[in-house]
Amino acid sequence: MAESLTVNDLLDGHVALDLECLDRIYLNGYVPNLQVAGQVVRFMTQHLGYPIPSPAIMEKMGTAFRHAVTLFAQANHIPVVRFHKGDRKIDVMGRYVAAQAATGRSGVVAIGVAQEYQNVFAATQRDRSSGVPWFSFTKADRRVSCFYFYLWDVDFGPAFIKICAYFPYPIKVCLLTELREESSLRRRQVRVCVATVPVYEHVRRSVA
Repeated sequence: MAESLTVNDLLDGHVALDLECLDRIYLNGYVPNLQVAGQVVRFMTQHLGYPIPSPAIMEKMGTAFRHAVTLFAQANHIPVVRFHKGDRKIDVMGRYVAAQAATGRSGVVAIGVAQEYQNVFAATQRDRSSGVPWFSFTKADRRVSCFYFYLWDVDFGPAFIKICAYFPYPIKVCLLTELREESSLRRRQVRVCVATVPVYEHVRRSVA
């Protein structure tokens, strides 16, 4: 009887690339209840209590968030770096990450600011017979401010959290494992839990 072969047996000696460690890991975050136009209207009218859902509310929240980031950076003496077109962000932030790593403590090392195209909500004013202004909301690519919170963590190493400063505030988390010479993730099993975080909760208090 012929011996049965497993997939590993068939691939043995024919594997050109054997990946033992991920170069980087991306996690996308979003607010589940702010993904379609009806949810935006309900959020503004029922949650925030405004009689008319207006793009002015979005601008007010975005301004409050940008102000909060500025206060956070000032209070914690965190450098704020503006990215320019053509910049390789990790090259710009590398010295800040290295300095924090040398301390052996976790922390935010610097905050990067960039103007980027993001899929956000745009508003269109609709005429109504009553004369009361009303707006409809659709997703569109717009150039908006994005904040990159670069950090160093004693377990995960270097990473950044990118937050778009406009509705509906999409988030991206990136673990830059290729920058760490020796990651503790290789020495122990680490459970990664991704939780939905309502980003708007902080700025909501400033708007309400």
